[in-house]
Amino acid sequence: MKLYSTSIIGDFHINHNEDYYISSEIGTDKILIAVLDGCSMGKESHFAATLIGKTLRQIAKEYSYKEFIMSGNVGNVGQRHAFALRTLPILLKNILRDLFKKLIIFKGSLGLEREELLSTLILGIVDSKEKKAEILTVGDGLVSYNGELMEYEQDDRPDYLGYHLTEDFETWFANQHQKLSLSNINDLSLSTDGIFTFKPFNNQKYPFITMEQIIDFLLKDKKELDSDNALDRKLRHIEKEYGLRPTDDLTIIRWS
Repeated sequence: MKLYSTSIIGDFHINHNEDYYISSEIGTDKILIAVLDGCSMGKESHFAATLIGKTLRQIAKEYSYKEFIMSGNVGNVGQRHAFALRTLPILLKNILRDLFKKLIIFKGSLGLEREELLSTLILGIVDSKEKKAEILTVGDGLVSYNGELMEYEQDDRPDYLGYHLTEDFETWFANQHQKLSLSNINDLSLSTDGIFTFKPFNNQKYPFITMEQIIDFLLKDKKELDSDNALDRKLRHIEKEYGLRPTDDLTIIRWS
């Protein structure tokens, strides 16, 4: 299986793509994937999504390095054993805890306001060997798993990670219900809600295509997945053949 990704600015946005994505190894056969969508009503919302995404990238590198150290001669046997026994749910929780800690430090050191840290987050920890994943969604977005769609829609008032940095992490995490534990994965996609915003961008006539068909084409259809830029090519196909582009920023990570 292979990772594909794309991120494009929506037609209604002028200056910045407010989405961000990351895919990074966090150890042997483990991958961290995430898509983020900055709040358009926040301050410099592209900054929030980018900061959180880059912080997750830093955390992923730290986990990979720790595994490398533990797998060698450094550290005692008990430490290496405990490291090896970490399950996907434990990894997901630990990574989120680390993310909270780092964002609190950044918020203080940079003097950031809450409105400068507003971004949704769909975070996945994938075991590429066992074909399993643990996923948490904070806010809205779409997850596609083996052809089944799980939409998280919050009536245009999505929850944002930045709202909760002053809360106790354990209490916050215990109250998160947008979690998925997936197994036997043969196709997995994470997408920001820009996938629901395709509209005509000119007055020419094109063949009709439904929103459901667009989503199926991007997240389920397995044709032309032989190239690294497969999702970009699919978006160009929708634009050229059906005259549609997303009005909101759209970011997708697909593992297929």
